[in-house]
This record gives sequence, C-alpha cells and structure tokens, in this order.
Amino acid sequence: MADIHIHRTHRLGLAKARKTAWQWAEVAEQKFAMECTVIEGKAGDVVEFKRPGVQGQLVVAADSFELTARLGLLLGAFRGRIETGIEENLDAILAEAAATPAVKKVAPAAKKKAPAKSAAKKK
Repeated sequence: MADIHIHRTHRLGLAKARKTAWQWAEVAEQKFAMECTVIEGKAGDVVEFKRPGVQGQLVVAADSFELTARLGLLLGAFRGRIETGIEENLDAILAEAAATPAVKKVAPAAKKKAPAKSAAKKK
C-alpha cells in the first residue's frame, strides 16, 4: 500500500474553503468515479472519498486543506502520477477560488423619505 499526504494553506476563509472543497469533491466523483461524503463541522469539514483501490479524506479548515489517501496494491505502483495529478487539481481549484472575489452581502439601502410638504398655502 502507498500513502499520499498533501497539505495546502490558503486565505479563503471557511465559507469559501467549504465551497471549494465541494467543487473538488464534484470533480473527484465525475472524473475519477469516487464516492464522496462531506461531514460538516463548526470549525471545518471532512470530505471522505473512496473507490476500489483508493480511500482517503480531505480535511477542510479556514486556512488549510489536508489530503491523505491510501492507495491499494495496484494503484500504489502509480503513486507518483496520482499524487502529481491530485496536487495539480487541488492547486488549480485553490488558485481559481483565490482569484474569485468574495461576494459580500449588502443590506438594501434605506429609502429616503421625501421632505413633508408644507401645509401652509401660498397667498
């Protein structure tokens, strides 16, 4: 068996990191036929992933991603290529997330009332 360990720091904050991790999980499911499960927590999330020959998790925090994976015997022979592919994919998703400006919710502006009309009549 071969193990993969990848650590990446980021400045996304937890909300954006969560969204980025969901995107990563969607790519893993579609491109690599992974079964992904997200376990949400207060301080961070864990994305567990598996398929025949691979199992692991991506720990999502406000300032980092920590990916660990265990490859089975057959895939272990390709550990270097698999690790490089995961790193490139994770780095690309993090770069895209960092380049996307955060959307801030803005409270609607209070409506200004028109000045009250004077009740006095002009003569």
